[in-house]
Amino acid sequence: MEYRQHNQPGCGGCLLLLALLALVTGGAPALLNLLGFLFYSGLAGLLVLVGGFWAFTYYIQRRVSTYESSQTESHNRFVFLLVNILVKIAQADGHFSRAELNAILTFFQVHLRYNQDQMYWVKQLVKDARNAETDLRGLLEEFRANFAYEPRLILLELIYQIIYTKQPPPENELRQARAIAQLLEISVYDQRTIEAKYMYRQRQEAASAGNLEEQYYAVLGLEKGADFVEIKKAYRKLSMQYHPDKVGHLGEEFKKVAEEKMKEINVAYGYFEKKFAGGR
Repeated sequence: MEYRQHNQPGCGGCLLLLALLALVTGGAPALLNLLGFLFYSGLAGLLVLVGGFWAFTYYIQRRVSTYESSQTESHNRFVFLLVNILVKIAQADGHFSRAELNAILTFFQVHLRYNQDQMYWVKQLVKDARNAETDLRGLLEEFRANFAYEPRLILLELIYQIIYTKQPPPENELRQARAIAQLLEISVYDQRTIEAKYMYRQRQEAASAGNLEEQYYAVLGLEKGADFVEIKKAYRKLSMQYHPDKVGHLGEEFKKVAEEKMKEINVAYGYFEKKFAGGR
């Protein structure tokens, strides 16, 4: 016979003993008073729980509303579309897992450094997006129609960040990201530059000098062995595309994304500038 651990006893027996004690000591009136007390105290506890839940929900909604009203319309629309696009990408396989939800929330909390109020807002947007009937293509077309090329690059950059939270990144999601880039009318060069950066980052976290050079070529969107003229041309193009001032209207968090991208570009260019200067 298989051994099974005994569970802790419940309180049903205790209540029965208490009822019998009341009946014996005080008769039927005492038993009725006890039952009435238990009923009304339970009802009061339920009302307190419901009231507490309502108050917390009201508090959250007020914080979300206050935060939304403090931001520009462009910022709010950008994040709204971003969240909806990420949710629809996650739902592409027919379900939305907890791991995918956590990946999206972690992305906003860690990569964009969202505070508590901002996270309340994002969670509400995610909840609404999961129940929305809009399709991914319609969201992407709206994004393309309402935002310039630079914000579209930021969107694609963020999509790749989400995809590469999974190791290894699913091939179907990489294909989907390439299709999204095409729909957003992002050049093949720019799409490959973004994808190559994450691919090399995945392969080498702490690389040797040779591998770092390969990664720097990827950051600039170049094949290994490109000469300094090509490097300089790529650097100037990327510097214009990812200049923080071009996405400043989207909010400070997205300006910081552009600043981080510019740091990567500058580090890569600085490496090649020293290398080619030393070879002269």
